[in-house]
Amino acid sequence: MTTYIHHLTDWPQFRWSHETLASRLAAVRHRQGRLIGRMEGLGFPLRAEAVLRSLTEEIMKSNEIEGEVLDREQVRSSIARRLGMDVGALAPVDRHVDGVVEMMLDATQNYAAPLTETRLFDWHAALFPTGRSGMTTIRVGAWRDGRSGPMQIVSGPLGRERVHYEAPDAPRVDREMRAFLAWYNGRESVDPVLRAALAHLWFVTIHPFDDGNGRIARAITDMGLARSEQSSQRFYSMSAQIRLERKVYYDILEATQKGDLDITAWIEWFLGCLDRAFDGAEVILAAVLIKARFWERHAGVPLQERQRQVLNRLLDGFEGKLTSSKYAKLAKCSQDTASRDIDDLIAHGILVKDQAGGRSTSYSLVPVDR
Repeated sequence: MTTYIHHLTDWPQFRWSHETLASRLAAVRHRQGRLIGRMEGLGFPLRAEAVLRSLTEEIMKSNEIEGEVLDREQVRSSIARRLGMDVGALAPVDRHVDGVVEMMLDATQNYAAPLTETRLFDWHAALFPTGRSGMTTIRVGAWRDGRSGPMQIVSGPLGRERVHYEAPDAPRVDREMRAFLAWYNGRESVDPVLRAALAHLWFVTIHPFDDGNGRIARAITDMGLARSEQSSQRFYSMSAQIRLERKVYYDILEATQKGDLDITAWIEWFLGCLDRAFDGAEVILAAVLIKARFWERHAGVPLQERQRQVLNRLLDGFEGKLTSSKYAKLAKCSQDTASRDIDDLIAHGILVKDQAGGRSTSYSLVPVDR
């Protein structure tokens, strides 16, 4: 039988090497402070746009880690609506997307509030509004009860599965979660970034729900990072970086859960991942500034609202090539209207026809530095 860290007699008395982590933690905290300072130095509209992009990326990537691809425009619209942001026409949002957004915003906007059993149950219910995960009915807004067997993380084909991890038995979950929540809401003098790393590991090791544990763990991580910054404004996405490093993330998590209670290696990886997540903030900032310069340059151009809507979609990271048929779908107009709109945007130097012609005719934004 494999021994996991929750089987150890001194569980959950985690320990780590302060000497090993000190310089890495100091560097990450310094960079974190500089990033927050830079972003807060932006004007309100640019800062709000950066927050919107960062939260959208965080929610999209956290779900992608679990193999679920959400509609980006729905996520963005749900965030904007809940934060009272004026971003033009908002896309209709289905109940599931709204629930995912609701959980993340509660974690980041109300970061100072205690993390309680009721709050976690509310998050879980928001993630699974129909009481189902895919085709399976699950226990929602309550700890798992073990009726579906041991909680295991498994990979491989049926009959040749590999068990990467097995969580504590269901009868232990309530006691384990009470200990976790008491620690999380306590006043232990541990750096808040280290607390975020420890909270992530501790929560996914308990794995208290039938499903959604990874997404809730990442929401708790974001909540902890918001506490470390004393700010509800998010300017980077930890989940986007975990998504890029998914294999390494699962490998270090498995090694830690099969090891002893010295979690230095886990925290070292977490700090490195967070540091690399800050690089993503530079990408977000660049995109925000490009969008601002674009609208400054074209401020005097008379445009239809549908043209503005499509241009904003392109500026917000539209995937693929823009064609007249895609324009018509985005703007909810006829093909003829789409063609006239595109011709008008070309005439104003806003769009340019791409090299390939014929049936594959597509269009791109003219770079703002031309």
